Amino acid sequence: MDDIAKSKTQKKNEVKALQKMGEQLVKLSSDQLKTINLPENLLAAIEDAQLIPQHEANRRQMQYIGKIMRKIDPAPIQDALQNFQQGNYLKALEFKKIEHWRDELKSGNTQIIEEIIATCSKAQRQRLNQLVRNARKLKENVDSKEGGKSKEDAKAAKASKALFRYLKEIYDY
Repeated sequence: MDDIAKSKTQKKNEVKALQKMGEQLVKLSSDQLKTINLPENLLAAIEDAQLIPQHEANRRQMQYIGKIMRKIDPAPIQDALQNFQQGNYLKALEFKKIEHWRDELKSGNTQIIEEIIATCSKAQRQRLNQLVRNARKLKENVDSKEGGKSKEDAKAAKASKALFRYLKEIYDY
């Protein structure tokens, strides 16, 4: 009875929205797909779509996925997709915060150490100071020299990466 009240355009837009949701599902990894409670036929169609390289065949498979999705409740799937997107957004924010900490520490802002110690319960002040000291010392050596790439550049990059890895490790907890 709901379908009678809807216009043809509304129905088409709903079908397109379901098809787009299906495209988002195809882009997910198999581990992510397992966390969503999908009907077996939909899961099989998604896995088939992930294996189809041709454009036209892939388009038809997407239409088929949309057709299957019309028969099920899309709300839980939409919620799961939003959770994945929100998780990616939060990881990007976390990455930017860690980058900011690293850059501030390398530039000499030691007040950031207090913020890190307060934020990250696993942070070890001595280890953090050591990594900062190495990164700053090597950065200063590289900045004072002119010329191309050298062993000092490689050491500075390695020290900076070690500092970043440590910050990421303690931030994850």
